Amino acid sequence: MTKLILSILATCSLSLLPAQSPFAFREVNGEAMELTDGGKPVFRYNFGMILKEGFPESMRRSTYLHPVYAPGGEVLTDDFNPDHPHHRGISWMWPVVMVDGKLYDLWTIRGIRQKFERWTSLETKAKYAVLGVQNGWYIGDRRVVKEEVRIRVEPVRNNTRRLDFTLKFDAVDARVEIAGEPDQNKGFGGFCFRFAPRDGGAEKTVIRTATGVLSKDGIQTIQPWAQLEGVFNGRPAGARIEDMRSNPGYPNPWLLRHGFGLLNVSYPGLRPAVIDGRALVLKYRVTLFSGTLK
Repeated sequence: MTKLILSILATCSLSLLPAQSPFAFREVNGEAMELTDGGKPVFRYNFGMILKEGFPESMRRSTYLHPVYAPGGEVLTDDFNPDHPHHRGISWMWPVVMVDGKLYDLWTIRGIRQKFERWTSLETKAKYAVLGVQNGWYIGDRRVVKEEVRIRVEPVRNNTRRLDFTLKFDAVDARVEIAGEPDQNKGFGGFCFRFAPRDGGAEKTVIRTATGVLSKDGIQTIQPWAQLEGVFNGRPAGARIEDMRSNPGYPNPWLLRHGFGLLNVSYPGLRPAVIDGRALVLKYRVTLFSGTLK
């Protein structure tokens, strides 16, 4: 009887232990934090100042995700592609940043940079992982915006994986304005997903939105979500971005490109948004998929 009781108690004790997480974080080369799920890579968050050989020092940048993997292992993102070398994986940046009446460009990294400051969360649970980080926008040594990033990652379900992004921006010592690219009223800027090259290029790349498949590129097209589908080294995969309802301006305009593979929620577009006194909070859901996503 005593042995039976001890056995029951041991079983109950084991059942009360927290489930082991399949997720794990590890630092790579002192410049990236990699998240894995069951030993397989999900993404790398680049916190170091990254520069690829052959590119000018002015292109050095930080605080973005690349590579990002579909559930089947396909690499979905691109970085330092010669056609638009400033495009970088999953990132958020604006071509118009006004501080003290002066114009800076976070998109092509002119006069202002995003820099890593500290981790706020590297949490792994049985059903999710969270990467939290605090960054700053710097003009030289002057910090003008505090940027807080939270990325919640879910396990794979039916060949899909969800990443929920919460981005919070606070002005530090001066009013800051952000806006999209004014040239030809393109309005691009903000949350971006730059895709890796696809088999067959633009002709074999599909961009789908709430109103159907686009036959041509979209500029300042209003949509609640958009997704890109392609074949990556012989394997179909892609990703969807959802502009969350809580975002200012929802649903916002987008820049959608088949050729070099870009999804960009272009908040705030051509009308400047102000970061001054009250934090700007933006939320996006990214769904990565292998095969097809209905």
